[in-house]
Amino acid sequence: MNNFFTELKDSIFGVEQDYTKIRLRKAIVLLSIPMVLEMLFESLFAILDIYFVSQLGDNATAVVGLTESLMTLVYAIGIGIAMGTTGLVSRRIGEKNPEKASRGASQAILLSLFLSLFIAIPGFFAAEKILGLMKASPEVIEQGRNYTRLMMTGNILIMLLFVNNAIFRSAGNPALSMWVLIIANLVNIVLDPCFIFGLGPFPELGVTGAAVATNTGRGLAVLIQFYLMFKGKGRIKLRLSYFRLQIKTMWKVLYLSGGGIFQFLIATSSWIFLYRILSSYQEEVIAGYTIGIRIFVFFLLPAWGLSNAASTLVGQNLGAKNPERAQKAVWITALVNACYMLLIMLLFQFIPHILISAFGTSEVSYDVAIRCLKIISLGNLFYGVQMVIGQAFNGAGDTYTPTLLNFIGFWLIEIPLAALLALKLGMEENGVFYSIFIAESVLCIISVYVFTRGKWKLREI
Repeated sequence: MNNFFTELKDSIFGVEQDYTKIRLRKAIVLLSIPMVLEMLFESLFAILDIYFVSQLGDNATAVVGLTESLMTLVYAIGIGIAMGTTGLVSRRIGEKNPEKASRGASQAILLSLFLSLFIAIPGFFAAEKILGLMKASPEVIEQGRNYTRLMMTGNILIMLLFVNNAIFRSAGNPALSMWVLIIANLVNIVLDPCFIFGLGPFPELGVTGAAVATNTGRGLAVLIQFYLMFKGKGRIKLRLSYFRLQIKTMWKVLYLSGGGIFQFLIATSSWIFLYRILSSYQEEVIAGYTIGIRIFVFFLLPAWGLSNAASTLVGQNLGAKNPERAQKAVWITALVNACYMLLIMLLFQFIPHILISAFGTSEVSYDVAIRCLKIISLGNLFYGVQMVIGQAFNGAGDTYTPTLLNFIGFWLIEIPLAALLALKLGMEENGVFYSIFIAESVLCIISVYVFTRGKWKLREI
C-alpha cells in the first residue's frame, strides 16, 4: 500500500522516470494516473459547460451541439498533430536524444499554427452561413452565431493545447499536461456562469459567454505550457532557433500527423453526418443527443487518458528496441480500460435518469438523452479496447493503419447504417444510436486482428 501511495505521489507531481526500464506495472500507473485525471477535469468542464448552457433552453443547447460537431474538424487536426508528435517525440526520448525530441516538438507547434489559420479565417467571417449549412433554424442562428464565431476563431488555442500536452506526455511527464489542463478548466468553470448569466461585474452574454470563458481558460493554459517548455527543467527544452523551418523534420512531423489528422478526421467528421441526420427532427432531439453525448464523453475521456499511456509506452519502448515490452503494455492497458468501460455501461443502463435529470431539458430531449446513453453504451467493452489499440499504433508511428480502419468503421459502416436505420427503416434517432454501437464494435474486432499481426513493431521513424 505504501508503494502505491508513493507511486501516486510521483505520478501526480511529475517525478521523471525511465519508462523503458522500470517495472511495466509501475510505468502504466505512473503514466495513466495523471492522464486519467487530466481527462477527468476536461470531461468535468464539458459536462458543466453544457449544464450552464442548458439553463438557457433547447435552442442554446442546440447551438453548442451544432458548433461542437463543426469543431470536431478542429479536434481532428489538433489531435492528429498530437498523435504524430507523440510518435516522434516518444521515439527520440526512448533513444535518449532529448535535443532531437525538442526540435521535432518545435516543428509540430509550427505546423499547428499554420493549419489553424485555415479554420479561423472562414470561421470568423462565415459563422452564420456555416450554421445554415447545418440546417440550424433562424432562431438558433440568431442566438448562436457569435458563439460559433468565437469558438472557430479560437481554434488556434485548441491546436496548441493538444500539441503541447502531447509533447509533455510523450516526453514521459504527463503530470505537466494534467496540471495545465486543471488550471485551464478551473478558469473555465469559474468564468462560465459569470459570462453566461452576467454575475457580479461580468456582462450577461448568454451562450456567447460560454465561448468567452472557454477561450480565456485555454489561452491561459497555452501561456503556461510555453513557459514550462522554454524555462522549465523537463526533457523538452525549446529554443527560438528551433522554430526555423527545418524541411526534413517538418516533413516527418507532417507525414506522421497526416495519418493522425485523417484518422481522427474520418472518425469525427462522421459525427457531423450524424448531426445532419438528426437535424431532420426537432430541436429537442438535437438537444437531447447533445446532452447524452456530453455525459457519455464525460465518462469516456478518462478511458482515453489511459489509452494515451499505452501510446507513450509503445513509442519509448520501440525507441529502446524492446517491442515485446511494448506489446505487453498494450494488452495490460486494454484489459484495464475494458473493465472500466464495462462499469460505465452498467451505470448508463440502470441509472441514466440520475445523470440526465440535472439538466434543464424538455420532456422530449430528456427521453432522447436517456435512449442515447442506453443504446450507445452497449458497445463500451469494444470502445475501451479499440481506444488502446488505436493509440498503440499511433505510438509506434503507424498512424495510417488506424486511418484505414477508421474509414472502414465510420464511413463504410456507421454513416450508411445510420441513414438506413434512421431514415429508411423508420427508427429515427434510435437508428443513429444503434449505428454508433454496431460500427464501433466491428471496428474493434478488426483492429485487434490487425494489431496481432505485429507489423507495427517494425515501424521506423
